[in-house]
Order: sequence, then C-alpha cells, then structure tokens
Amino acid sequence: MTPVLITTTGPDKPGVTSVLFAALTRHGVEMLDVEQVVIRGRLTLGVLVAVADDPEGLQESVEQAMASVAMHVDVRVGDEIGEDPFAPARQGSTHVAVILGRPLTARAFTDFAGRLAALGANIDAIRRIADYPVTGLEVHLSVAEDTEQADTELRAAVADVASAGGVDIAIERGGLARRAKRLIVFDVDSTLIQGEVIEMLAAHAGVEPKVREITEAAMRGELNFTESLERRVGLLAGLPESVLDEVGEQIQLTPGARTTVRTLKRLGFRCGVVSGGFTRIIQPIADQLGLDFVAANELEVVGGKLTGRVVGEIIDRAGKATALRRFADHYGIPLAQCVAVGDGANDIDMLKAAGMGVAFNAKPALREVADTALSHPYLDAVLFVLGVSRAEVEAADAADGLSLARP
Repeated sequence: MTPVLITTTGPDKPGVTSVLFAALTRHGVEMLDVEQVVIRGRLTLGVLVAVADDPEGLQESVEQAMASVAMHVDVRVGDEIGEDPFAPARQGSTHVAVILGRPLTARAFTDFAGRLAALGANIDAIRRIADYPVTGLEVHLSVAEDTEQADTELRAAVADVASAGGVDIAIERGGLARRAKRLIVFDVDSTLIQGEVIEMLAAHAGVEPKVREITEAAMRGELNFTESLERRVGLLAGLPESVLDEVGEQIQLTPGARTTVRTLKRLGFRCGVVSGGFTRIIQPIADQLGLDFVAANELEVVGGKLTGRVVGEIIDRAGKATALRRFADHYGIPLAQCVAVGDGANDIDMLKAAGMGVAFNAKPALREVADTALSHPYLDAVLFVLGVSRAEVEAADAADGLSLARP
C-alpha cells in the first residue's frame, strides 16, 4: 500500500468534501486519517489514505476533482510525506492550555509558543474558544517526556508567560479527567457578587473604614479569619435587622455569573456557594440562581437588631474546605471532580482540596496555590477554562429562547 497525503484549501462551501471523497472512492483507498478546520470561511481539509496501486492516477483524479470546485489541492505520495504515515497514531495530548486576553496579542502567543518549544513541547491543535467578553484559545499540546518534572516545568513556564504578557493561561492535564468535573463551588463576596457584603453593612453602621481594614488584612492572610469575622461583626452590633434586606437588594452579581451557573447546570454540574458571608443575604441569591447548596455564617438577631455575634458553625478558611468535602460526599462526587473558585486567603484550603482551584481576581496568597488564576472581571471565563466555548454557550441560550446582548 502506498500512502498519499491530500491537503485541500479554499473557501468553505457545500460539496467540497463529497467531491473529494467521491474521487477517493473510485480508487478504492483505505482511510488512515482525516482532519478539517474552518477559519472565517476558509477551509483546510487534510486526508491521509493508502492506495494499493496507481497512486499517480489517484493524484490526477483528486487534482481534477478539486479544480471542478475551485479549490487548491496539494498531493504528496510515499516518501514525500515525511514521517512514517503508517506509524501508530499519537495518543491524546498530555496537556490542554487555555489562553485568555482582552486583547490577546500575537506577542503574548509568540512568547507562549516559544516557551513551549524551549521545553520540547509540541502544539498538537488550536481552536478558538471565546471571542467575548475575552478572546480565548484552547491549545492541545504534548511534552516530550510526560513526567512530573516536565509537568512542573511546563506550569512554571506558562505562569511566567502569563505574568509578562498580561494574559491568563490555565493549564490542565489532558485526557478524560479534564471533562469529568461534576461539582463547582463559588466563594461569594468579590467572586459570585461584586463587592463585600460586610462592608455594605458596615456603611449603614458608619464603621466601613474599620471593617474594610480588617477585611483586607484577612484576605492578605495577615489575620486569622475567625478573629477577623468576630471583630467585624462586633462592629455591626445594634443595626436593625431590616438592614439585611436593604443590603440584599443592593447586591450586584459579577458579570457572567448567571451565564456561568446556567451553563454548568445544563451540563449536569452541582453548583453552590461556600462563603464566610451571611446566610440571610446569600440564600436569596442562591434561590435566584437555582444553586444546589449553600454554606455561610449565621448572624444573631435579638429583638429585631444585630447582636454583633455569629451563631453556629463558623465558615472560616478551614470551614470552607470542610463544607466542600461535605457537599462532595453528599452528592457522591470525588474531590478530583470538583472545582472551587475564590478570591481571598480564606479560600486557600478550599481551592487546594478541589481537583481544580481557580483564583478569580485574587490576592497574591491565593494565586500562589491555585491551579489557575483569572484576572479579568468576567465569571464566565471559568467556563472557557473548563473547555466550554462561547459558541456552545450562545447556541444553548438561543435554543432556550435567551440571547446574550453584546456591546
């Protein structure tokens, strides 16, 4: 059998593939490999076949067929192909990287590709995964030797490129595990919603600067979260209970939050929140989004006023990880198939416990331990990291009668 590699390029239009394969059928070829991509209406179709006799006749037939539909074709026979066409097909890529930018520049991608080459890693495939609200590319790649050291070097190199290029780069192992995520948990303040609820409450009590100072120290990891929570809540003593409802009505979701939850629910994810905030304010948000579970702190109210104390189990740094494990166990989902998204130091244990930890516009202490960090203020970037494309999101929304308003 003689191998023949056929590469067809030109404007994408109906009939190109059928014309080509009709020509191949007349020569009784054996199919070895096929790949096709369309970029902005331009088609590239590659077909590797094996023919028992008359490869030159096959070449002539293919060239005539493609000329009939005004397509360019390149045909290579036998040794002209280069590497052994009969070698076993390469196994799946060892890693998948998602690169997000606003904008995503050629310089940033050049730096990324250069670092891969320096490590001996090969890019196997690239596809656009998002064009709004950020531009995103999904890159499938393979390292020369798939070892733990190679994995560590790859992740370090990617982190350097992301930092220098002003882009976000998430990298995961390839294979089934990447598509096996089934549960996601979000922090609330500055993650699922914009701003910090306790600071909004503090504004009503006239102690916002004091509360913000304590909050920032805790998020940087400089202050024990339980102690910081008690100190901040103590400053709220005497506030009327009605303030909780007033603040709840003022809350704004992070851009992309509804899209993210809606899409993940379609995929069968269990979605919920684990927060150091307060159940009284978070539960209505969870009900609105259709979340499956909530873990948060309970403010004590006596006589219609806040006492300045928290009652029951404290959801602190350790408590967040405990809650994640509890919900994963409840739904029978291994931690390796869980995703955690947060922004502060009190999310460290939760992100480390999950199979994938995502730092969302996060403090340095969290970025250092997260599997990936997102720096753009759009929560739906989480979808792209999980391999869901913007086109798939919009197609699902359209099927449900929803539409995404773009600026």
